Parts: sequence; structure tokens; C-alpha cells
Amino acid sequence: MMRPLLMFVVLCVVSASSKPTEKKDRVHHDQPLSELKHDDSQNYDYDHEAFLGHDEAQTFNELSPEESLRRLGIIVDKIDTNKDGFVSEEELKIWIKNAQKKHIYDSVENQWKDYDVNNDGHITWEEYKNVTYGSYLEDPQADIEYNYTHMMNRDERRFRVADKNGDLMTTKEEFTAFLHPEDFAHMKEIVVQETIEDIDRNGDGFIDLKEYIGDMYSPEEGKEEPEWVKSEQQQFVEFRDKNGDGKMDREETLDWILPSDYDHAEAEAKHLLSQADTNKDGKLSKEEILNKHEVFVGSQVTDFGEALLRHDEF
Repeated sequence: MMRPLLMFVVLCVVSASSKPTEKKDRVHHDQPLSELKHDDSQNYDYDHEAFLGHDEAQTFNELSPEESLRRLGIIVDKIDTNKDGFVSEEELKIWIKNAQKKHIYDSVENQWKDYDVNNDGHITWEEYKNVTYGSYLEDPQADIEYNYTHMMNRDERRFRVADKNGDLMTTKEEFTAFLHPEDFAHMKEIVVQETIEDIDRNGDGFIDLKEYIGDMYSPEEGKEEPEWVKSEQQQFVEFRDKNGDGKMDREETLDWILPSDYDHAEAEAKHLLSQADTNKDGKLSKEEILNKHEVFVGSQVTDFGEALLRHDEF
């Protein structure tokens, strides 16, 4: 039986070819920290979700003020990774980024037991290969319909890049990098390489305009070309192909699929620092954070107070 991850890849290939007018987007953008409006004059709900993540922020809203404050103190100790007694802007930014990726880590946690067959706390390439491609390895004739050999070789190459110490055994952090390479700096090159290989039809190691558009759009006989196709052609010429040689190299492909977006976590870290740094020394003590707890976390009382403000009948 094929594992869900492999089935997902196969289904993506099928769906991409079955919807010729639907635009395929390979660009990886950072998600907003919260869907809520950021307006501190109304409430700190946005900051709570940015600092804790959506689900954890909702949990804090159900806590008593005392319990909320106690848990915030524990969090502050975790954020202070160098244990100097202060929370720096960088430590705050890293915490926010990790809070926003909790759903990714939860997903990896759920998959971990499926692949760590011997329960030794690591996933080897052999374990991953056997679980994911077991059916194909038992019956190579299955390769006729889908090129599982190619998929397996690509997975092994990515696995080796994620496996930083080269022992072909991944920790949870390394396995997360393998499954979600776009979120890890040391995996960017492999994401670029895989993207070029997917799109580069003539095998020259570059992406030209025809290949760029062909990856997104397959014309249907008798159907008018969508307007977005012309727009993408213009994007390629004006923005993607920076050196104007008619094709995208590795660096240009990297700028396309993994753009240097506005850093939401950094901006939020600066904001929280400015809100709680009462002595203006550029860092936060535990006392400063707890004194400004309402900026970082909610509780039953803050929810009740907001309800009083929002409903005249009270």
C-alpha cells in the first residue's frame, strides 16, 4: 500500500494536468501571523495569536488570570534560550516563527510513528523508503504507470540534504526539513533544483519563457487563452529574468519561488518589544513581560472586559 505522502504527490500530478486553465503557483509566501485585524487601540487579539499561535491563544482565553500569568512565565523561560535572564528581539522572533509553524511540527509528530518502525527515535532512509515505496519495491512493474524510481531517487537526494550529519538517520528537526524544505534555509538549493527539474523540458538547466508558462498553463483547443497568461509572460520578462538572457538560472529561480518577503515575525517581535520594554534597554526582562501580560496573552478576564466594551447592554 502506498503511503499518504506518495499518494499526495501522484494526485498533484494528475490534478495539475486535468485543469489546463487553472494557474499553478510555485511561489512559497510566508503566511500572516493572524487573520485578525492588528489594532492595539481595540484589543491585543492579533498579538496573542502572533505570539502563541491561533490554537494556543484560544486556550489562554479560557484560563483564569492567575493561570494565564503562570503559563506565560514558563513560556518566557523557554524563549530565553541563552539563559541570560532577558528576552532579545532575535529570541522573540524565533519563538514567534516556531509558534506559527506548530501545525507543521504537529503534522510531523503524527507521521513520525508511521516511519520510525523500530521506535529508536530516528527515521532512517531505509525505513522511509520501505514504508513509502514498499508496494513498488515488491512489484517494480508498478513503475510503468508512474516513475516511482525517479520519485524515490529524488526523495533520497532530498533526505540526504536534510540529514545534516550524513548518517542517513533523521531527527525530528531533520525529518521536518525533509517534508517541508521551503521552511529551512539549508534546503533552499534542493527546492530550487527540484523546481528546475520539474519545469526544464529541454534539459539545459534553465527555465525559459515557454517552459515557465507551460508549467502553469496547457492550452485547450478552441479555448481562449486566459488573461493571466499574458500577465505572467510580462512578469517573466520584466521581473523573473533579471539579467535579460531569456531564461531563469538557479538564483533567479530562487528569487521567484522563495522570495524575500516582508518578515512578519520580525515586525511583530519589534512591536512586542516596544510595547513591553519599559526601561528602553532593547531587551525584555521576565518582569517586564509579566507586567505587560495583556499584550502577550489573554485570559477569561480580558475577554470579559472586552465584552463589556463591545456590548452596550452590559
